[in-house]
Amino acid sequence: MNDASDEGDERGKESGDEIDPALVAILEQLWRAHCETPGRAWSLAKLSKQAGVPMSGLRRHLTGLVDGGLVVTTLSEDGTGSASLSEDGRAFCAEVFGAAEP
Repeated sequence: MNDASDEGDERGKESGDEIDPALVAILEQLWRAHCETPGRAWSLAKLSKQAGVPMSGLRRHLTGLVDGGLVVTTLSEDGTGSASLSEDGRAFCAEVFGAAEP
């Protein structure tokens, strides 16, 4: 019996039903950054630390979020950079995480 339930679990993972917790953590921290410091981007180093995501994973997820129109990044030649939510990203996060505090 466990084999059937294991197969169901694997199908759910393969079909993309699960959301990557690192992606959620990154969006949560970008939303927090917007709420605490509106109009200011957070450095990638701070975002990585606050989200608990290694820099390589952060950059990979940010690429997808930028491609999806939810995040805006600036990158310097020395490898540093910053990220913030786009207008669409702010609207999305307000729906998912709740409205920003006044």
